[in-house]
Amino acid sequence: MIVQTLFQRKWTLFLATFMIAIIGGLLFKLIHLPIPWLLGPMFFVFIWAKFFKEKLYWPSKLRDSAMIIVGYTIGLSFTSATFVQIGQQITSMILMTLLLLLFTLIISIVISKLSGIPFPTILIGSIPGGLSQMITLAEELEDVDITIVTFLQISRLMMIIFTVPLFIFSPLFDIHRDSSLTSTVQNSANLSDLFPNIIVFAVVCTLFAILGKRINFPTAFLLGPMLATIILNLSGIHGHSLPSFILYCSQLMIGGYIGLLLKPENMKNKLKISILAIGSGIVLLSFSFGLSILLTHLHSMNTVTSMLSLSPGGMDQMAIIAKEAHGDMSVIMCYQLFRTLFIFIAVPYLLKFIFNRMNVRVADKM
Repeated sequence: MIVQTLFQRKWTLFLATFMIAIIGGLLFKLIHLPIPWLLGPMFFVFIWAKFFKEKLYWPSKLRDSAMIIVGYTIGLSFTSATFVQIGQQITSMILMTLLLLLFTLIISIVISKLSGIPFPTILIGSIPGGLSQMITLAEELEDVDITIVTFLQISRLMMIIFTVPLFIFSPLFDIHRDSSLTSTVQNSANLSDLFPNIIVFAVVCTLFAILGKRINFPTAFLLGPMLATIILNLSGIHGHSLPSFILYCSQLMIGGYIGLLLKPENMKNKLKISILAIGSGIVLLSFSFGLSILLTHLHSMNTVTSMLSLSPGGMDQMAIIAKEAHGDMSVIMCYQLFRTLFIFIAVPYLLKFIFNRMNVRVADKM
C-alpha cells in the first residue's frame, strides 16, 4: 500500500512537472527564442522549483531515452568522408583540448586565491564537459566539497545552454541567410519513411546504450546509440532523420531534467559562489570563443561549427544546438567527443597526481 502510494505520488509530481515544462516550451516558442523546447522547459522547471518551493519530479529514464534519440540523430551525420576529414583535424583536437584545460587550470588558481575556496574544489568544479566524471572524482578525493563542485559544474552548464544559442542565433552570425551552413541539414522524414529500418536502429541503439552503461562508458546513452547508428549506416542499413516533433520531444525531456539539477539551497555562501560560477563561466566561454576563431583559421569551417565544437558544454546540448543552427554535426561531435574521452580517461589521473604532489609539499613544509 505504501509502495503504491509513493508510486502515485511520483506520477502526480511528474505530471505537474511535465505541464510546467510544456508551458515553458510553448511560451519560448511563442516569443521566438532559440531551441525553445530545450530552454523553455529547463527555465520554467528551474524557476518554479526554486521560487515556488514546489517539489517536482522528472524521471532520469526520460532523459536517457532522449539521449538515445539525440545519439541516433548525431550518428546519421557521420559518413566515410567524415572520418577522413576528422583524421585531418586530430592535431587541432589535441591542441584545442589541451589549451582549454590549461586555461581552466589557470583561472582555477586565480579564483581559489580570490575566494579562499580550496584549489582542488575549484578546479574539479571548473573542468568543462565532464559533469558526471568530475562529481564521481570529487567523491573519491578528500578535502573536496562535492556540493560546490556540483553547483559550479551545473550552473556553468545551464549558463552555456542559455547563452550559446542566444549568441549563435543573434544577428552576429546571421545563420538563416548563410547558405554555407545549410549543407549539413537533413530534411525531416515522415513517419512512413522511417520503417522498417527504424526498428533495427531502435533495438541496436538501445542495446548499445545499455552495454555502454554497464562498462562505464562516458555519456553511454548518447555515445552508444551514436556508435550503433554509425556502424549500421556504414554497413549499408541506412536510417532517416526523425520528424521534428520527435526531436522537440527529446529536447523537452532533456530540458526538464536539467531544470531540476541545480540545488543552491544545499550550499553555504550562495551569493559568493554564484558570482564565482557566473564569472568563471563567462571567462571560460570567452576563451573558448577566442579558440573557435583560431580554429576557423586553421581549418575551413564556419564560426558556428567551430564555436560549438569548442563550447564547454555537454555533448547532447551542443548536438541539439548544432541541429537547429545547421552546424556541421559530425565535426562538432568529434571535437566534443575527443574532449569528453580525454577528460574521462586522462584527467582524473592527472588531477590525482597534481593533488598528491600538493599534499606532499604541504607535508614537507610542516
